[in-house]
Amino acid sequence: MSATVSTPPPASGPEPDAGAAAGAGRGTSRGHGGRVVRRRFTSNRAAVVAAAVVGLLVLVAILAPLLAALEGQDPTTFHDSLIDSGRGGVPLGSFGGISADHWLGVEPTTGRDLFARVVFGARVSLGVAIGATVLQVLIGVTVGLAAGVGGRLLDSLLGRFIDLILAFPGLVFSIALLAIVPSSFPRPVLLVVVLGVLGWAGVARIVRGQTLTLRETDYVAAARLAGVHPVRVARREILPGLAAPVLTYAALLLPGNVVAEAALSFLGIGVRPPTSSWGQMLSTATTWFRGDPTYVLIPAALLFVTVLAFTLAGDGLRTGLDPRATARVQGRRQRRGRERAS
Repeated sequence: MSATVSTPPPASGPEPDAGAAAGAGRGTSRGHGGRVVRRRFTSNRAAVVAAAVVGLLVLVAILAPLLAALEGQDPTTFHDSLIDSGRGGVPLGSFGGISADHWLGVEPTTGRDLFARVVFGARVSLGVAIGATVLQVLIGVTVGLAAGVGGRLLDSLLGRFIDLILAFPGLVFSIALLAIVPSSFPRPVLLVVVLGVLGWAGVARIVRGQTLTLRETDYVAAARLAGVHPVRVARREILPGLAAPVLTYAALLLPGNVVAEAALSFLGIGVRPPTSSWGQMLSTATTWFRGDPTYVLIPAALLFVTVLAFTLAGDGLRTGLDPRATARVQGRRQRRGRERAS
């Protein structure tokens, strides 16, 4: 007679949280993806050098008061004794009056210290560019996300609105608006608002297209079928997928905003004295090209280096976030290597 052996039932416990598991998986994937992006970015030497230059420029802008105090000067004090009135107001000495007390020389006619004006001008030029880019991204992501998840009618309306903004002559409108706003209004803030409000449509178009693609993925469809609120679906499931294209586009917007601020200030409708910006300094310096070329070269060189650094860093970020771009770059390098070998 055989004995019957009864096996105990499996211990009952809480079911594993599928959402938590999925979130942990996504977190691990993001961490691995971050390392991959960092490796791709650091393999691009030009982008690494450009990012270091951008970091240095931002640090200079942040530490402008400390750097000016280290030199012992400020951007507003006139030094009439350093100006040669007999030669039309050019600075005394060589290379625009460069000396141990004035590291980049002084401004013609006024004698204001150029180093102090340059570092404080970096605050305005970079601050306006970064502020305008942030505003463009915020508006563009909001409008593009609403168009992508809001249904056919809202998508159609916002799509037409985006097309209208893209076709709008933003530069002409910004020139007209900046010319009629009272000078008492802070010009850097006004530039941020004008550039931000008129420049978000490109971000919105990219976000809308990416949102329409992500909306058809399995995990977003499952969340919608489960009755998750659309706002939560957009925030939890779609927004993380927008990070790469938005960051890439924002990095490419920055140099354009640097140039836009410089151009508007150069035309005399942006930042105005005594506030200094590189574009405003360049506008004043053009009349002194023959008498004091150093005064022209300093802001021009800074603008060139800044735009180039932002562009190369943005291109490196795009390459790091887009595997296809990395493959194209590697393919070009291999072709060049084969051509040199042959």
